[in-house]
Order: sequence, then C-alpha cells, then structure tokens
Amino acid sequence: MTENNLNQTIKTGRIPRRQFLQLFAAGSVAAVGFPKIASSSMKYSFVKARELSFNNLHTDEKLTIPYFEEGQYIPEALKEISYILRDHRTDDVLDIDPNLLNFLYQLQSTLETQRPIGIISGYRSPKTNASLRSRTGGVARTSKHMLGKAIDIRIENVSCRNIRNAAISLRQGGVGYYRRSNFVHLDTGSFRHW
Repeated sequence: MTENNLNQTIKTGRIPRRQFLQLFAAGSVAAVGFPKIASSSMKYSFVKARELSFNNLHTDEKLTIPYFEEGQYIPEALKEISYILRDHRTDDVLDIDPNLLNFLYQLQSTLETQRPIGIISGYRSPKTNASLRSRTGGVARTSKHMLGKAIDIRIENVSCRNIRNAAISLRQGGVGYYRRSNFVHLDTGSFRHW
C-alpha cells in the first residue's frame, strides 16, 4: 500500500481487516491513524454470532444454533430451524423468513433471556390452517404461518405479557397476545398489535 493510499484510508476510516492487520504488524499504521482505522474496521470482527434456542412443545425437540455469523446467514442452520418450526401435524417444512429469526433474536435480547423459545406453532400447511380455522376463531384464512413468516411462542419463566410488551417495543411486525391460551404471536408483516 502506498503512503497516499494509507493516508486516504486513514481519512475515510475504511480498510479491510486483513490489510489493517498486515499494516499494523508491519508497523505501518501511524499512532494518529490507529484509533480511526480500528474503530471502523474492527467493529465488525467482534460482532457476536446471532444464536437462537428453540423447544418444540409438540415434539419435544430442542435446538440451539447460531444462524447468522460474519455478516451472513448460515444456510444449514436455516434448514435446521425450518425443520424444528415445521408443521408438526403433517411434517411439512417451509423455509422460515430470516426476518422472523431476527425478530426473535432482538426479542430475546430485549428480554435479557437465553431461555429457549417454546414453539406453539411455526409453519402451518394450508391443510392444517384450514383445519384450525374450522375449529377455532382467530385463525386467518391467509395466515402468515403458511408463508413461514409467523410463530406463536412462549418462553419459560417469562410472562406472555412481558413477551408481548417487549415485542411491541421493537415495532418489527405483528404482535398478538392470547392471554387465555398463554402464547404470543409474532409475524414479519407490518407493525400492528392486538
């Protein structure tokens, strides 16, 4: 790297991590430029992987897995999460919307809990949705569950009221509180709550 390139990098605060480490090891980074470069390039290297824990309350399957790391979703992890969130009545699997996973991750962070997310309902096949709709009120004909964009949850030792309040504060999507059935619905649609 030329001195002009180094000076430009210091001014903009942008340098690839590998190049920064090479320059630092070689003693090429001036003390004046070090804090600016470090704050811009190294902030990403210390970002913790996003991890979720699930407990499927119908199948008793458990899963703890990082699903996002180094700025990317982990394809195998997304498959495993989609499987545990499958329609337990039919065993049908659909890819779960990664935005829903991010919503859950932010929710756990807001609640300051690492307890597994208890899955009441994740993906629902059209057949299951129609069956539930015929027996129960409150099941939408075009439910976001059928798109892999909704989940009904509870978290052990966290009240559903607290889950609801934390989810509403995030303003990430739909939040439904079903007090009698003791669960909270989350989806990646527009922000609304009931």
